[in-house]
Amino acid sequence: MVTRERAAAPKTTVKHRARRGRTASAGWSLLSPQGRVLFYIALCPRSTVAEIARAQGQTERAVWGIIRMLRRAGMVSVLKDGRRHRYIVNLDAPLLHPTIRGVTLRPILGELAARAEREPRRHCIDGG
Repeated sequence: MVTRERAAAPKTTVKHRARRGRTASAGWSLLSPQGRVLFYIALCPRSTVAEIARAQGQTERAVWGIIRMLRRAGMVSVLKDGRRHRYIVNLDAPLLHPTIRGVTLRPILGELAARAEREPRRHCIDGG
């Protein structure tokens, strides 16, 4: 039989504790939706959320959440263009996985970013 004191105590499971301590890197990789958004922004800098969402086949709300996570990790920066927000990748941001400490995004996304400068918006979906 459960007493009132025990029933009133908040439950903290391992799952909840892990969620509270979660960092921006937990639960995603370069091949996840977060990684695909990061690749798209590297290839198509100054894209809006609507453009990214259309290109990725995701909702704008989902892309907002992903960008918020990437911004908190310092991997993406925002440029304000009037009322619109456009996003660029910070190539000097470190990858967050503990096994690859000290490695930045530059070796992975640097060539895409350079290609985006040579062939601006060739591979991008423009807003409209």
